[in-house]
Amino acid sequence: MKTELKTNNNNAYNCHYHVVFCPKYRRSVLVSPIDERLKTIILEIIEKWGQELVEMEIMPDHIHLLVGCEPQFGVHKLVKYIKGASSFQLRKEFPELKHKLSSLWTNSYACYTVGDVTLEIIKKYVENQKGK
Repeated sequence: MKTELKTNNNNAYNCHYHVVFCPKYRRSVLVSPIDERLKTIILEIIEKWGQELVEMEIMPDHIHLLVGCEPQFGVHKLVKYIKGASSFQLRKEFPELKHKLSSLWTNSYACYTVGDVTLEIIKKYVENQKGK
């Protein structure tokens, strides 16, 4: 896959993140038809904020997202918007979720950066900037 540098008024970037989060108590509540509706909601939120969805997989007890996100926007803000809006919408459309969980999502999430180079290559690049 070719790396594409994106730009905005302030910077050039290529930032992708693997984000994983789960329902409160890791309950297996993300099943049909909730999972399909959740996919739609997540896609709408990502598009609304001008970010990029590369891949998404919803398991009964957790979600994997591969997203591209502007550094100034921040992956933390994107996850916050996804979790907040999806919880509100799903609990409104599927009242049984309110009875199973006091809140839909845990407060935490896992976030991993995705890149074309290893940490060692970047370390060497930074070390050699002054011609060491």
